[in-house]
Amino acid sequence: MTAYDDYLKCLADADEDGAVDIAGGLLDDGVDPERVLLDLVAPAQEQVGQWWQRNEWSVAQEHAATHISERVVAAVGTIASRRRAASRGRLVVACLDGEWHALPARLVGEVLRLRGWQITFLGASVPVAHLVSYLHQQDVDAVALSCALPTRLPAAHRAVQACRRAEVPLIVGGRGFGPDGRWARAIGARWAPGAGGAADLLEDPGALLQPVAETPAHLAGDEHTALLKRRGDLVDAAAAELLREFPPMREYSVVQLDATMTDLAHIVDFLAAAVYVDDPELFTGFLAWTSEVLHSRGVPASSLTVPLRQYGAMLYDFPRAGTMLAAGLAQLSP
Repeated sequence: MTAYDDYLKCLADADEDGAVDIAGGLLDDGVDPERVLLDLVAPAQEQVGQWWQRNEWSVAQEHAATHISERVVAAVGTIASRRRAASRGRLVVACLDGEWHALPARLVGEVLRLRGWQITFLGASVPVAHLVSYLHQQDVDAVALSCALPTRLPAAHRAVQACRRAEVPLIVGGRGFGPDGRWARAIGARWAPGAGGAADLLEDPGALLQPVAETPAHLAGDEHTALLKRRGDLVDAAAAELLREFPPMREYSVVQLDATMTDLAHIVDFLAAAVYVDDPELFTGFLAWTSEVLHSRGVPASSLTVPLRQYGAMLYDFPRAGTMLAAGLAQLSP
């Protein structure tokens, strides 16, 4: 077995010591710490996410594996920092307000530490106001913000504007900005495709202070805000309609009902995010992913059409939301 296979087995067995030993052994063998992080920890965590998506792993197993990988990243960073001194400046790394997937940001931060940056990691879900206050209190050369879910794009936009007002160079990264960073550009941010891309952008922090593009006109509209204000009513109405049209739901346990309500709320949240950046592909991509998750759990993807039709009926006077919902229904049609 390879070190990668052994590492995956440690994650599956919740063997924290074994995982740390594997990473440490690679370092002792002369493997570059950056490669340990990017070629061992990162792809293994990607595999863990796929196992959860296919319903082969539970949420508890995924959380245990993530905790172990966080410990491995910390251990590799501690060992490597003894060998290399910071020389490039101070970089603050944080997750956006409401973003709880901290491991990707932590991993990128450790890679940038290896590249010579002094890293201050603020962790998950940092409110924009607290982030800006921290920047004013500290001598910071740049900021890197992570976002795994596009539902946090409005918070990202506020952070971009706040950092620009504070004249602090900013980069963003993570799947929440789209596979090619298109939604980062939509909010005026510079997106880094991974740790290496972040390091390249940070070669010229001054250039990061320049606007990426003019703010699109739709960001100044109120459809996104109005949509979120109706979130509770939309979810309740969709749940009632789903109960009428999908009889198996009447036999759901409390846990299953709670998961269904969460899914209905996620549909509204992703719809609102798509409206915010005016991109139907954000919404249809979420529906495609959700269909796969539901299918792996024995729930027909056709059940998604019920809330989409209900939301469309209630949001008849929301033109951009209507466009997104129509695209979603077209995608789900046989």
